[in-house]
Amino acid sequence: MKRFVLLGALLLAACNKTSAPAPEAAKGGPPPLPPYQMRAEAPTGDRLAAGGDGAKLYSNHCGYCHLPAGMGTNLLTKQRMMMGEPPENGLLTNRKDLTADYIKSVVRMGKVAMPRQTRVDITDAELDAVAAYLTKADK
Repeated sequence: MKRFVLLGALLLAACNKTSAPAPEAAKGGPPPLPPYQMRAEAPTGDRLAAGGDGAKLYSNHCGYCHLPAGMGTNLLTKQRMMMGEPPENGLLTNRKDLTADYIKSVVRMGKVAMPRQTRVDITDAELDAVAAYLTKADK
């Protein structure tokens, strides 16, 4: 019993010691966010109007999962590698086999781990802009 009390006292004393400042504090700020948490500024204006910025809309609506290190990218990378494709194809912006109709269908109906997105989540005009961005040949 004395051993446990002594061990507890040692651990408590070790936790109460002041340590050197964290490297982030020494640099003057917190560490950078992972890519899937760094999103473009939300587009302003009418969400129902055509012609939105597809890259910004993709970052805002799809970025949580489909930017580098996001869950969707990780799952797609694993799936693509099992099919013998390069891991870069897990990132949607690198894919050359996507069509606008396929993107719209998957977004509206969902697929495997991806839940369906309603017209409140992403309007038809915004989805058209995102699909055009992902299928553009010179991304």
